[in-house]
Amino acid sequence: MIIKGLLLASAAALSAFSAANAADAIVAAEPEPLQYVRICDAYGAGYFYIPGSETCLKIGGMVRTEGEWKDAYQPDHKIGTLWHTRAELNLDTATDTEYGALKTNMVFRWDSQEGTNSTKVLFANITLGGFLVGKADSQFSSYPGYAGDIIQDDVISYGPGPTNTELNQLTYTYDAGNGFTAVASIEDSGSNGDTYYDSGFTQSNGRSWQVSKNDQYAPDAVAGFGYKAGMWGIKVVGGYDSIVEEGAIKARVDADFGTFSAFLMGGWNTDGDKLNKYASGYVTDGACPVNKEELCGWGDWAVWGGGAANINDKLKANVQVAYTDSKIFAAAANLKYFPVKNFLIEPEVEYTNWDSTNNHAWAGILRFQRTF
Repeated sequence: MIIKGLLLASAAALSAFSAANAADAIVAAEPEPLQYVRICDAYGAGYFYIPGSETCLKIGGMVRTEGEWKDAYQPDHKIGTLWHTRAELNLDTATDTEYGALKTNMVFRWDSQEGTNSTKVLFANITLGGFLVGKADSQFSSYPGYAGDIIQDDVISYGPGPTNTELNQLTYTYDAGNGFTAVASIEDSGSNGDTYYDSGFTQSNGRSWQVSKNDQYAPDAVAGFGYKAGMWGIKVVGGYDSIVEEGAIKARVDADFGTFSAFLMGGWNTDGDKLNKYASGYVTDGACPVNKEELCGWGDWAVWGGGAANINDKLKANVQVAYTDSKIFAAAANLKYFPVKNFLIEPEVEYTNWDSTNNHAWAGILRFQRTF
């Protein structure tokens, strides 16, 4: 009996020990639910919610490489073939607020040309309730619309130049919702680094002038309005250069007939004897006039016109011509071919004539571009 009792006690102890170990066994934790990326279609295609937030993000960009033969901007170009490669990264955000969408737009650019690499913040701006603050294209260029769908559409410049059109600015855009829009902008007078501000120039008519942006504090100003109804649209915009104390006015008419579209744009310089930011031109060796110390701007006026034809869903043809009071004529034509979606092959031919100096130039570009 004693042995039987010991056996029963041992069995009970082992059972209790096993039960205790079972209670302390490691149990695998339940996996956290996966948080899938949510599509944010309120602001257009490509946006998605940043996980854990109510901010929508869109990522895009492009890679481009192109060969250029000669130069439409100046005659007697010394480089026969110029190869240029560019990459851009676009980041856009949007968040809904009680004042409308709070958005940001950022574009970063990398260029490689002739063994030289450069990096640039092309755009960086914030928009809310119709207001934009930060770096963007001058409203003198972007509000009425750029020239034709041409690679080198600004041989005769239609906006701030000659170096670039991207300016720090504070802009308000009004959209009535019935086709009427308006814009008012103050723009940084020095953020595009125009070198002609620091030099003296002599016109071919013998008049001389010189300006300087030292200690400049007043911004430039741009204002415009437009109306669009059906296939027709018209816009008028004016810009005032606070350094030169002159400006320019442009008017543009657009027509879209579906497979074919066309535009006509004219500009007037408040003083044709001066080169201001909004009636700009290029000052380069060998250009118009031949001497670098002379101006190559509109004169009193300039005009641009062009058209585009959608041949089929993969092929589009474009043409543009422009002429100035200073007797500069520029023409260009191209074909935009998309063998597959988001991949472009674009050949273009250009011709420029500087009649006042009997100079002319032919040029060509072959571009390959992948956007995403």
